[in-house]
Amino acid sequence: MQGTHIVYGLVGALAIALTIAAITDARRRQIDNWLNAAIAAGAPLFWWASGLALWPGVALQLGLAVVTFFVLAGLFALKAMGGGDVKLLTALALWMPALLFLKLLVIMALAGGVLTITMGMWHIARRQKDKLKIPYGIAIATAGLWIITTTDWTAIHAPLAG
Repeated sequence: MQGTHIVYGLVGALAIALTIAAITDARRRQIDNWLNAAIAAGAPLFWWASGLALWPGVALQLGLAVVTFFVLAGLFALKAMGGGDVKLLTALALWMPALLFLKLLVIMALAGGVLTITMGMWHIARRQKDKLKIPYGIAIATAGLWIITTTDWTAIHAPLAG
């Protein structure tokens, strides 16, 4: 491990970025490209600070991100997901091992379900006629923040370091 303080600083920056993503998605139904790019750009610094080996560690992270992008791009093509959500989840896939990312997806799905039901009820109560758009970045950020606060980030890549 290169530096515990650096790891926690980077994870803190990730938490701030996820909070910004949730706020902008709630306000504008958009997650900015610069924010997704910043999250993705922080991952290699995190890999270095946490001592992740190039092989197989970094290769696995890149592979997870590629698979995530192609699966979610398919959902985007079907209009089941927004482009900013695809990019945000792809950037997050660079930060965590596959099992932790899977945990993030489960938490995201649960948070997204609660968000969808709540917004749907609010939409019906206000008798709005326009199409309901769910700011799913809130669910993604909630899951990401949950993972951030419940994970020992100094040991995240310990089995893959070497």
